[in-house]
Amino acid sequence: MDDDARTDHDTLMDDDAHMDDDTPLDDDTQAEPVPEEPLPVAEPPEVTVSEDHSPERAERPEQTDRPVPEEDARPAPPTGTYRLQLRGTPEEHFGFAEAAALAPYLAALGVSHVYLSPVLQAAPGSTHGYDVVDHSRLSEELGGPEAFGAMATRFRAHGLRVLVDVVPNHMAIPEPAELSLPFADVLAEGPRSRFARWFDVDWEAGGGRIVPPGEGEPNYRRFFDISGLIGLRQEDAEVFERTHALLLSLVRDGMVDGLRVDHPDGLADPRGYLRRLAEAAPDRWLLVEKITEGEERLPADWPCAGTTGYDALGMIGGLFVDPAGEKPLTDHYVALTGNPADFEEVERDARMHAATHGLKPEIERLQRVLDRVVGERRPGLERALVELLVAMPVYRAYVVPGEDAPQQAVDVVNEAARRARAHLPEDVHGDLDVVVDLALGRGERTDAEFIVRFQQTSSPLAAKGVEDTAFYRWNRMAALNEVGGAPGRFSVAQEDFHSFCIRVARDWPLTMTTLSTHDTKREEDVRAWLAVLSELPAEWVENVDRWRNWGPGASPMEPDLEYLFWQTLVGAWPLTTGRLEEFLTKAMREAKTRTSWAEQDSGYEEAVLEYARGVLADPDLVTDMTSFVAKLAPYARVNTLGQKLVQLAMPGVPDVYQGCEMTGLSLVDPDNRRPVDYGRRREHLFRLDTGRQPKEVDDEKLLVTSRALRLRRSHPEWFGPGSRHEPVTARGPAADHLVGFARGEAVALATRLPVGLERRGGWKGTRVDVHRQGWRDVLTGCTHMGPILEASRVFEHLPVALLVPREIDR
Repeated sequence: MDDDARTDHDTLMDDDAHMDDDTPLDDDTQAEPVPEEPLPVAEPPEVTVSEDHSPERAERPEQTDRPVPEEDARPAPPTGTYRLQLRGTPEEHFGFAEAAALAPYLAALGVSHVYLSPVLQAAPGSTHGYDVVDHSRLSEELGGPEAFGAMATRFRAHGLRVLVDVVPNHMAIPEPAELSLPFADVLAEGPRSRFARWFDVDWEAGGGRIVPPGEGEPNYRRFFDISGLIGLRQEDAEVFERTHALLLSLVRDGMVDGLRVDHPDGLADPRGYLRRLAEAAPDRWLLVEKITEGEERLPADWPCAGTTGYDALGMIGGLFVDPAGEKPLTDHYVALTGNPADFEEVERDARMHAATHGLKPEIERLQRVLDRVVGERRPGLERALVELLVAMPVYRAYVVPGEDAPQQAVDVVNEAARRARAHLPEDVHGDLDVVVDLALGRGERTDAEFIVRFQQTSSPLAAKGVEDTAFYRWNRMAALNEVGGAPGRFSVAQEDFHSFCIRVARDWPLTMTTLSTHDTKREEDVRAWLAVLSELPAEWVENVDRWRNWGPGASPMEPDLEYLFWQTLVGAWPLTTGRLEEFLTKAMREAKTRTSWAEQDSGYEEAVLEYARGVLADPDLVTDMTSFVAKLAPYARVNTLGQKLVQLAMPGVPDVYQGCEMTGLSLVDPDNRRPVDYGRRREHLFRLDTGRQPKEVDDEKLLVTSRALRLRRSHPEWFGPGSRHEPVTARGPAADHLVGFARGEAVALATRLPVGLERRGGWKGTRVDVHRQGWRDVLTGCTHMGPILEASRVFEHLPVALLVPREIDR
């Protein structure tokens, strides 16, 4: 985040910080202070990268508490990752050399893996790398092969391994086309091209040629509705080999240790792809960017370690939302916006919009396949098909042609059929049954293309209809409108969270967990601030009503957008005008109600932005809003630290998104891909490591992050495969405000719902059973006896605690 935003937000929270540099920890028999042992460094390590990633000072070698692994040793299980967004543009450049410069800092932070965005040659001007044009080259803009090799060597020297983002589903259509040899050849030669098998093209629809962007309706499978990204046929062995040869050579050469698969749901056969990848990269850490919904489970026969953690994000966030706030906030939202009280209707409308607008070419192609299979064109069948796709409760079912559909797939499609029936006349129900059987590969008329293409169409429909449309139309509680989230699920009960964790520890112990990614709608601490509103619904409603009526004129915004606007200001306060305008422009266009990316209403957009500028320019309103945010600060601190510790200690491998070891208050991309001030972070970590106490929430979050990551790295047997998640029991009047669990010999404890805790009078009379005597909190250095601990003592200095047996240092 930018310095101005960070400094102002921290100022609001400093007054409530639990201690400053010179304040000693209180000494008593139950919480005896023990200084945190610093890392073995004599003076602050040199800052190697500034906020704009330019070298500042020469670097000296820095020791870490982690030995460099033997080259021939079997890879140790991952214990924590740090995501870096590489960028090859001249402005805000961050390439392989800049990543390499962070090796000492990341090793000191405590991670085992550096998690890189895509590294292959991308289209000119790419800011993210997901638009690959040449799979045979490492990105020249990021530094090319020499810089990549130097980076990998430097990481290895500091005990770090590399996890790389792989993009198998699609590649870019560049300008000029000659930048991509496969696409240029297909463009010139059509189906006769030696690369024709690479791409998923409907040759008949294009009259024997591929229809490039801007020349008519696309006749190829796209990534979502982006015509500049063309789908690859990874089910073809040659395509797999040609597009993965370089990455797999990096794996074999020991420069890449793990692979994160982007958007597997776009592939014809995700399981088959993963089997081929696992065979080509044996014993490597493989993750999939798979979003599960509700009770959906990652298929057990996928040879991977798990997902990128959006399921964990939703479960963790829900712990810190007060269920008592649901009714008053919902009532206010409905009265203010006129929107329905439930998300389902909005979701269906948004999915239908995607089916009839952005994804219309994909829908029409699937309808042509359906017509071919049944031997005729029947309007009832086509309508049933669209309704079934719109009603899918998850991204896709996993049906493989020639195999019986797994029970989860049958349940998914049957549930979609149940929902679709409610929107179809009775005389079309028979047609719906036909489509259901075809989608599941049942009956005499089975067709492999329909089975596969149905799944490849339902996935982008879910993404574009829900995350990229409905999430911007229904903002009852914006913190819940997150990738992989469920806006209709207001909160998560402790027992549901623990059940989730027990299952993860048992089935997917090396899956990733996360709180922020390059795709999240808002970073983790924006959601932490917004979660406080669930505990203060009356105060929030009063303030919103006052702000809405502050000025002389009414807001030109649609009601839902205006409500999102006020939530965004409070959650990410303070916001610069530029960042706010960028966010509002994206929010307006993604909603696709008054304006959109395809059909922009410049008059409406300018009126909205002018209103937003007016709000930020009103000193009295800004003062009033700042005052309200300041009241939230002590409670937001509790949520910020609590959700971070829970994520770092729960089953799975925690990822820290770049910069989020300190307060993360960025909004949706491109805001969350701005440069990070690593010099500041490194200096603060050194400060903590040399015995200084945290000064502010940034320091406290960095303390929690580094100590938890280091503990996981030092004791993988407590947190990795074979370890358990055991809920810790609290008793007393405030028991529900404590979430705790044991991992091996460590115990993590966090405060939740801090407003309610304060109203109860604090922790008085509440105790937690940690089952044994003799504990040390690695966050504060305090020691505790046990086995029954007073919550007030445990949380005397921080709202979180990470306990280890007293004889163990860290």
